[in-house]
Amino acid sequence: MAPLLPDPRSGHPAGRAASQLLHLREATVPVPVLAAAAELIAPQLKSEDPAAREAAAAVHALLTAAIENAAPGR
Repeated sequence: MAPLLPDPRSGHPAGRAASQLLHLREATVPVPVLAAAAELIAPQLKSEDPAAREAAAAVHALLTAAIENAAPGR
């Protein structure tokens, strides 16, 4: 996925965001945001690219687990 992201040194907002996210270990977000992210990544579960499918499956599993384990009212 890294080749798809702009170089963080380029000053492009996506590159800066990617660079910051690489260091992220934990975040608190509302469940609807997690659900939206899971929906957005779901089409990649059927990608023709095995690496994209594998990465999407890993991310989707983490998102789904976070949704299922969220405290009520989140």
